[in-house]
Order: sequence, then C-alpha cells, then structure tokens
Amino acid sequence: MLDETLLDAPEALALADRRGLLRGAAEAGARVRTAARHATEAGIADLHPEGRPRAVLVAGPGTVAAGVADLIGALAGASAPVVRLAPTGVAAAAGALRWALPGWAGSVDLLLLPTADGSEPGLALLAEQAYRRGITVVAVAPEGSPLSEAVSGSRGLFVPLAMAPHEAPDEYGENLAASPGALWALFTPLLALLDRVGLLEAPPEALERVADRLDRTAERCGPAIATYSNPAKTLAAELAESLPLIWTEGDAAGPVGRRFAAVLAELAGLPALAAELPEALPAHGVLLAGAYAAAADPDDFFRDRVEESQAPRARVVLLRDRPAGGLSAAPAARELALGHDTAVSELEPEEGDALETLAELLAVTDFAAVYLALATSGHMAP
Repeated sequence: MLDETLLDAPEALALADRRGLLRGAAEAGARVRTAARHATEAGIADLHPEGRPRAVLVAGPGTVAAGVADLIGALAGASAPVVRLAPTGVAAAAGALRWALPGWAGSVDLLLLPTADGSEPGLALLAEQAYRRGITVVAVAPEGSPLSEAVSGSRGLFVPLAMAPHEAPDEYGENLAASPGALWALFTPLLALLDRVGLLEAPPEALERVADRLDRTAERCGPAIATYSNPAKTLAAELAESLPLIWTEGDAAGPVGRRFAAVLAELAGLPALAAELPEALPAHGVLLAGAYAAAADPDDFFRDRVEESQAPRARVVLLRDRPAGGLSAAPAARELALGHDTAVSELEPEEGDALETLAELLAVTDFAAVYLALATSGHMAP
C-alpha cells in the first residue's frame, strides 16, 4: 500500500531515505558537471582518434551498467553497433561475476567498463584480455579501486567516478549503486569520450545543458513540491498497486522505459513491463483484457476486502521523447487503453536536443521510482 501522506511530508521522506536515493536524484545535475570535469582531467578532451571504432563493447554489473549500454546504443544509432557483455557467475557479487569477449572483438573495437564498485576481478581480467587483443579500454570506476589499477596498468584510459563529498568509496558500490546519481556519474564521461571518437554529439556545452535540464527537473520533482504539481510524485501515486505497462515512442524513450521498469523492480519492488510502440500494442493488448484488466471494479461495494485478494490493474505509462504531432502511434495506444477502461499516464519532455529530452525523462522516472520505494508500505529502502 502506498502511503500518500508520506509523499507530501518531506521530513518523513528524508527519514525513510536511508540510502540517499532522493539526494542522488536531486544531485544528478551536479554529478554531470563533476563527471565532465573528471573526463577532461583524464585527457578525453585531448584525444585525437584516427577513426571511429568498429563496435563498442560495454561490460559492467547491475542495472546501471545495463542502462548505460542501452542509452549509448540509442544515441549512437547506426554509427556503430553497441554490444553489452552480460556477466555470468554463481551470484550477483563482485567476486563471482565474469565477462567474456566475443570471438570477433579486436583492435578496431572499443571496450567500456562502467562500474560504481571497481572491485570486480572479472572486469580486471576482461581488461587484461582486451589489452592482449589490442582493444582500447576505457573504465569509469572509483579512484584507487582494483579496476583502476588494472586498466592503468594495461595502458587503458581510466576516469575517476564522480562522487559527492558525503559518499565513501568503500560503501558506494554496495549502498549507492542504485542511486540515480550513479547513472550520470558513469554515463557522462562515456558521452564525452564517444563525442571525441565521433559516434555521437555530446560536446561540453551539450553536457552543460543536460546538467541545467536535470537541475530544473529536480526543482519540479523535489520532495518539497506537493504531489498535485509534482510530476514524479503524481506518477508514483498513479502507479501504486498497479501493473505498469510502459509504452515508449522515440529512440531515446526506449531505453528510458526499460530502465524505468528495471528501477521500479529494483527499488520499489513493483513489476513492470516495457515495450516500444507500435509493437507494444499487440504485445500487451491481451493484458488489458485478461486478469489484469481494469474492467473488474476494485471498488465493488460487496467485495470482501479482507479475504479476497485483488490482482493489480494494468496502467499504461506512455513515454515519448518527441512533441505531439506527425507520424505517431500514441493515438492508437490511447484508444486501445481507454477502450479497455485502462488509465493512461503520459510523460513528454520539454523541447530540446536528444540529450536534454533524455535527461528529463530519466530524471522524472527516477524520482517516481524513488518516491514509490519510500512511500510503499513494507518496502522502505534498507
């Protein structure tokens, strides 16, 4: 059950937020600026690559590394394939994870290692394997971590992870890797790097605009802003006790929707399904007419609320990274949802370039997931 009174109680939210998730979301803009400065100090701005890499490989643990790979793939488009190397192992622990290079990877490829931990032996081994094959390696990890030493020792490029003054390196990987700030700490230096190698456009002025957009969004979504005028709190309240069907439209919205589904599960314990329009319509259409349909009235006066458990009702979340108009599947999506009495939540950013709109969508959805995690009974952040 969502405690809606907690959403409009900033002090109570702060007490419930033992992992600093709200602070991580609010500091995303500052994290981008710090990470951009670290990238410059590491020498990324002085690189003069001879050409684009054939492919970009991304390896790292957890939801945040998967999100970084997905976002890079969306922004790079057809410039080069982006391949995430999924870890294997007996447990989701730093010492148990291993990564393997594909057989075709070689000297014309680029390996990116984003991690908020840096103690994974598997990533250090991967960096050594890449060095032997002549693959360029770039890592973003906590300074002084075993991975930083391994990458520097194999002549790779290491960028220190942008951390806030209140964060300790020895607890960052375990307690704060899920923080929204971790995404931007890892993502920003890689944006600067891929701009230099010509795979996407993210010059310093674009990163500054991203930081400004994140700051403005944090002002609109912060804990002091009441639910009725706070898009993140409103979305959190709408999604409580529902099965979110996250339908996305636009190249940048796709990875945002997939990340939103992942962090809803990881932070708030809320299962969600994400799909891109128009394929989302046949993929999820049966859910709107089956056991999760909204047609069964949860407010039936005669229902036994003690003995009878209710399945969550589907709710469509329409995420779009482009303004309304033109060729769009959004009208068909609304018609399908409303035709099955299914409520629709819509989120569309203000105008801006691809990075700015991406940043706003990520910020609002991250805030919403955090509010759900903090205000849901029985699922307080540990």
